[in-house]
Amino acid sequence: MKILVIHGPNLNLLGTREPHIYGMTTLEEINKMIMKKARELDVEVRIVQYNSEGDIIDEIQSAKEWACGIVINAGAYTHYSIAIRDALCSADLPAVEVHVSNTFSREKFRHKSVISPVVNGVIVGLGPYGYLYALDYLVNNARVNTAKT
Repeated sequence: MKILVIHGPNLNLLGTREPHIYGMTTLEEINKMIMKKARELDVEVRIVQYNSEGDIIDEIQSAKEWACGIVINAGAYTHYSIAIRDALCSADLPAVEVHVSNTFSREKFRHKSVISPVVNGVIVGLGPYGYLYALDYLVNNARVNTAKT
């Protein structure tokens, strides 16, 4: 079982970027947490971070060939990237949208996600743990669906 984890723009700055909003945990630390959780769940994860929309779309499109789910934090693209939304629809894989901060306690423009309507669930405001909960959900969801067939 393989899961794609996508970190979007500016997430490479976690730990130093607005720590009062995003916390002090770095992206490297989050990735280590994800890898540890993946080992516990006995699954493989491919973790990527891109600042450009096209690279994110390419990853989503390729995931259709090898992944059983996607965890995505599209960063600011969440609020306006119809292209990422369309890629998620085309991939036709279970997906969970994650945000480290509580987007609903922030600026009004962050309250709207064009991605949320096409994913299985959304986790906001739980810091790095949101990624772990998303991974847990996708793995359990895949195992339940595999057991049904």
